[in-house]
Amino acid sequence: MTTTLRAKPDSAAVAAVDVARDALLLEAASTDVGDHLGHVVEGDRVVTHLFACTRPGYVGWRWSVTVARAPRQKQITVDEVVLIPGDQAIVAPDWVPYRERIKPGDMSPGDLLPVDDDDPRLVPTYSFGDDPLDSDEKAQIRAVAKDLGLGRVRTLSPTGRELAAQRWYDGDAGPAAPIAQSAPDRCYSCGFLVRIAGPMAETFGVCANGDANDDGRVVSFDHGCGAHSEVRLAKKHEPQPLPDHVVDTVSLDELERF
Repeated sequence: MTTTLRAKPDSAAVAAVDVARDALLLEAASTDVGDHLGHVVEGDRVVTHLFACTRPGYVGWRWSVTVARAPRQKQITVDEVVLIPGDQAIVAPDWVPYRERIKPGDMSPGDLLPVDDDDPRLVPTYSFGDDPLDSDEKAQIRAVAKDLGLGRVRTLSPTGRELAAQRWYDGDAGPAAPIAQSAPDRCYSCGFLVRIAGPMAETFGVCANGDANDDGRVVSFDHGCGAHSEVRLAKKHEPQPLPDHVVDTVSLDELERF
């Protein structure tokens, strides 16, 4: 394999396969080094030679040895020797921070999920002022705020409210959910819908039907399900009436005669 970049290949660096291999064998066992796979021109008088890795468990990996030559010099020097994955190598997936990996429903009893101090979804309920305060003064302010009904240090910001509303509306509690698409009517006309107060009151409520999938959950007014309070079965779907009971007039004594 030979990959050429814009830089002009240096013939001495390109030909330094043995120099690269000797440097590699100082770092790895000879049984772990395979055939020369080619080179990559990294820049002026800088070339990376690639060798197959035959170490067990490293299928698809390659040894990378970068060599260089100084201007007006004939001697080749080795810059670095590293093991890199190839296109077919098995590598670990990209690391994702725990805060971004956790999903609703992942938390178990005792788990903690701290919120950043600068989380845009929250805003301070009250302020301590511009002057620095010690912990005792802040505790006094918190006590007064609690007496005034401002016990929460932070409350939902407009950004946090918009994110929540969009998430609910686009999720299983919104009008696009499959159960809502096939529902006979919408939640706004259901007797089990509990109204809420606040800025979301015109769009969302809480389901109070113990037989519904969304019982105890926030639902949009244009959501719906088959447990709507005004649902009525068509006559063809109603249970068929049972026939009258047949009275058995044959007693045990009469059966013994046969």
